[in-house]
Amino acid sequence: MSRLKTVAGYSSNGLPYNRFGQGSRTVVVFQGLMFENKPLAGFSGFFMARMYRFLEAAHTTYIVTRKAALPDGYSMKDMADDYAEMIRNEVGGPVDIIGVSTGGSIAQHFAADHPDLVSKLVLHSSAHTLDDEAKRVQLRVGHLAQQGKWRAAYSALMGLSSPQSGITPHLTKPLLELVALFGRLFFGKPENPSDLAVTIEAEDTHAFEDRLQEIKAPTLVVAGDRDPFYSISLFRETTAGIPNAKLILYEKMGHPATGKQFQKDVLAFLHDDGSVSG
Repeated sequence: MSRLKTVAGYSSNGLPYNRFGQGSRTVVVFQGLMFENKPLAGFSGFFMARMYRFLEAAHTTYIVTRKAALPDGYSMKDMADDYAEMIRNEVGGPVDIIGVSTGGSIAQHFAADHPDLVSKLVLHSSAHTLDDEAKRVQLRVGHLAQQGKWRAAYSALMGLSSPQSGITPHLTKPLLELVALFGRLFFGKPENPSDLAVTIEAEDTHAFEDRLQEIKAPTLVVAGDRDPFYSISLFRETTAGIPNAKLILYEKMGHPATGKQFQKDVLAFLHDDGSVSG
C-alpha cells in the first residue's frame, strides 16, 4: 500500500489539521483527546491516518485538533464554536462530521448549535457523557501531566484504553515501561500541559443527554461493546436521544472501534441518501 499523502497546517483561527484525499465530499474529523494541540505527526499521525484512510478515495478529509493555549474554563461548546468558524470560513458547509471520543463530545455541541454546517454526523466511540471511571482516570491523567509526571500519565490513560480496564496496577515494571513508551510515541511530550488539562476538565462536565434531541442531522453511533470510556447503556441512551440516529456495536472491541466492518458501515452511512432507521 502506498504512503498516504497528507498536508498539515493551521486554520486562520488556529486549529491544527491534517488533510488528505481529493474527493468531492468533505469529511471533518474532530480529533480525540491529545496531550498537546498541534498537527499530527509521527506515530499518532500514522495511527489516525491509517484509521480513516478508507475515506481517501471519495472524500477530502480533515483531521482537526483544538487550538493551542486554551484559556482556563474553555468548554466543549467553545471548542465546537472554533470548529464552526473554521468550517464556515475555510472549508464550506454543510460537511460530514466524525467526532471520535472527546471529539464526539464536541461534535454533539457542534451539531446542535450549528445545524447548517452538518450533513451527516458519526459519533465514533463517543456518547453524551463519559463513564464515571473514565472521568476519574482522565482527571488523574490531567493532574499527573500538570506535575510533569508524563510516564504515570501515559500509563494511566493507556491502561484504561486497554481491552481489560483496570489492569495497570497489576502490570510488572517492564510492561509499565512498555505502556509508557507507547504513550510517548502516540501523545508526545508537550512543553505545556495546559491544553490537556483544560480539555479534560471541559469533558468532565460534558453532560449532553438533555440536548440530544436538538441534533437534527442523520447520525450514526459506532462503538465497541467493551469500550472502557463509555458503557453500552451510554451508547444506547445517546442513540435513543437523537431523533434520526442508528447504533452499531462491535463485539469484543474496545476504544476506539476500528476494522473493516467499521469502515464499511461508516462509508455506507455517509453515502446513503435515505434517512437512518433507528
